[in-house]
Amino acid sequence: MKRRTLTKGFEVSAIGLGCMGMSEFYGPRDDEKSMQVLHEAAHLGIDFLDTADMYGPHHNEDLIGTFLTQTKTPMKIATKFGIVRAPGEYLRSLDNGPKYARSACEGSLKRLGVERIDLYYVHRINRDQSIEETMGGLSRLVEEGKINRIGLCEVSAETLRRAHAVHPVTAVQTEYSLWSRGVEAEVLPACRELNIGFVPYSPLGRGFLTGRFQDKTDFEDGDFRALLPRFQAEAVASNRRIADLVSRIATRKGCTPAQLSLAWLLAQGDDIVPIPGTKRIRYLRDNAGAVDVTLSGAELQEINQGLATLPVAGARYTDEGMKGVDA
Repeated sequence: MKRRTLTKGFEVSAIGLGCMGMSEFYGPRDDEKSMQVLHEAAHLGIDFLDTADMYGPHHNEDLIGTFLTQTKTPMKIATKFGIVRAPGEYLRSLDNGPKYARSACEGSLKRLGVERIDLYYVHRINRDQSIEETMGGLSRLVEEGKINRIGLCEVSAETLRRAHAVHPVTAVQTEYSLWSRGVEAEVLPACRELNIGFVPYSPLGRGFLTGRFQDKTDFEDGDFRALLPRFQAEAVASNRRIADLVSRIATRKGCTPAQLSLAWLLAQGDDIVPIPGTKRIRYLRDNAGAVDVTLSGAELQEINQGLATLPVAGARYTDEGMKGVDA
């Protein structure tokens, strides 16, 4: 597995592993199969695991904590705080306060079974709370050795600059893929201006760019994609053209659509580390293979020109899911 540097002193595998779906949102969970995926990730050289306290809630961190007791491979763990929700509910509130951050951090440390969190993200930004106070509280957690680095998720460029002025931000995590490119306007340039790494989540369009969900949206119970605007029948009818473009170019390239999608992201800069999520070993291996796919300038131009004629139908989330996005 190739490696990349998100920011000075923080080197990780070029592709990480998003672990959210192992706990909820994408259908029933299977801890035994998820543990197999985690061990295979370590075998493949993937050492950058992404979780959050709200996945489960708490189940995902417990799962990662159990895995860490079983592996001898050193792993870099990123987790998050700031979204507050009850088990089984999608409804959420946001809390970025220093007091809550400390409490949440203590809980994550215990569940993960680690002395220090490698990268601690503010999961969503609460517009009604001062980002300066939030960063001040997180800075104190760094000083105390509870976290190594601070990250922000789905943040605006303006808020990112304000936060970074209080304490260095290591990475920004936001949805970024061939059908979610909003960060290219302001956020990604701000990251590069400040020498901050970028971690795209949902880099495969929640599976859509791989060619799945093209003819019907037949989801398992508990799969929240069934509620998302982009996966509704009318949107799928339009968005299918994007997946078809990816499939055609991937076939000609001799790789899978997933590998092409990830290779495109990797080609956007050496400071980018995507974290595709999966609960299946075959998809994990497929994703890992993207590091060996190199796209030429002509191929990148073909992809960009093709996408320019194919607008994306539907919002990324429901109104509830958009809380704290680009804040």
